[in-house]
Parts: sequence; C-alpha cells; structure tokens
Amino acid sequence: MRCPLCKTMESNALFYSDKHREYHRCSICDLTFVPPSQLPEREAEKAEYDKHQNSPDDQGYRKFLSRLFIPLQTRIHANSHGLDFGSGPGPTLSVMFEEAGHEMSLFDPFYAPDTRKFTRKYDFITASEVVEHLHNPAKDFALLWSLLKTGGWLGIMTKLALDKAAFSGWHYKNDPTHVCFFSGKTMEWLAEKWQVKRVLIGNDVILYRKI
Repeated sequence: MRCPLCKTMESNALFYSDKHREYHRCSICDLTFVPPSQLPEREAEKAEYDKHQNSPDDQGYRKFLSRLFIPLQTRIHANSHGLDFGSGPGPTLSVMFEEAGHEMSLFDPFYAPDTRKFTRKYDFITASEVVEHLHNPAKDFALLWSLLKTGGWLGIMTKLALDKAAFSGWHYKNDPTHVCFFSGKTMEWLAEKWQVKRVLIGNDVILYRKI
C-alpha cells in the first residue's frame, strides 16, 4: 500500500483498526492514513460537511480559529492576499483576515470549487481543519506550496496524532471524513521536504515560511 503523502510502499503497516475501518502508519513520514478502499464516497463526504453550522457570527468559532489567525496575522504584511483552502460551507477565517485588511480568495472542492484560484500566487495560505480530510495529500501539498510566493506563509491547523494508546481512544479519528492523521514527525518531514523550518504554535497549529 502506497503512502498518500510520501508515496513510499515501504513498511506501511497496520497501525490500528476498529469496527469501522483500518489505519496504517507510514514508517518514512509517520502519516497515519485510511486505506483507499475505505475512503468515503464524495456524496457521503459532502453530507457530513453539510451538517456543519459554522458562521462568522459564532464567537466561539472565531475564538477557535484565532489559534491560527493570531500567529499568522502577526507574521504577514499589511494588505496581503491570502487563499483559504478548504473554506467550507460557512467561511469564517477568511472574514477575520478581511476584517484585518487583507484580500482573501476561497477554494473548497464542494462549496467554492473555482480552480481559477490556482492561477496566481499568494502571500499566505490557510488550511484550517482541512488536511485531515485530504485523499491525496501529496498532490494537494505540492499545489499549495507552488501557490505560495517566496516569503509567503502556509498555516495549518489540525490535531496531531500520538502513539497507539492515545490513538485508540482519540475522538478525532471517529469522524468518517478524517482520513489522514499527521504527527509532529510528519510535520517535520514536510519541513525537511521543503527545506524550511516549521513553527509549532500550541498543540495544533503549524506554520511554514517559503524561502
């Protein structure tokens, strides 16, 4: 089985399984992933996303997103242009950056599927609670990195996978649309691939600056 991030076929052993599906962990990049045969169908995936009730009017949701917004906002120049990748049915992070004076573009394969957004480069890109949903993270990360200007920032927010004991009781894995689980080692693997340093903020925000 080929790892969907680093594409190696070496030692992608079964890491954990439950009554719903299997989870394999790559020995090279440390990604934990669901096998291709157990990925959700597109219709079922969208049905789960349609349940989300996120809104810019929800102050609790804004507070949650501020974990990514604040550290990224302090690192970008005034009047920057950003891309909110995987903006979802109720874009909110983009609104927060617009309120701070930045221009924002949105892309979401279900709710804002305009691939013309991929024809320019950006000062920063956000992927908040997105990467765990990716069926082909190698392709998507290559795209995002190519869309960043030199000096630009990629900001990711996702819960990081731990050891098997923690994973077995982890609620995050139970969402049927969560199919890729990144560990701290995985995030370091990405930094090495891009030849940059990662900036870890708290337990779930990772920033990369393109040089």
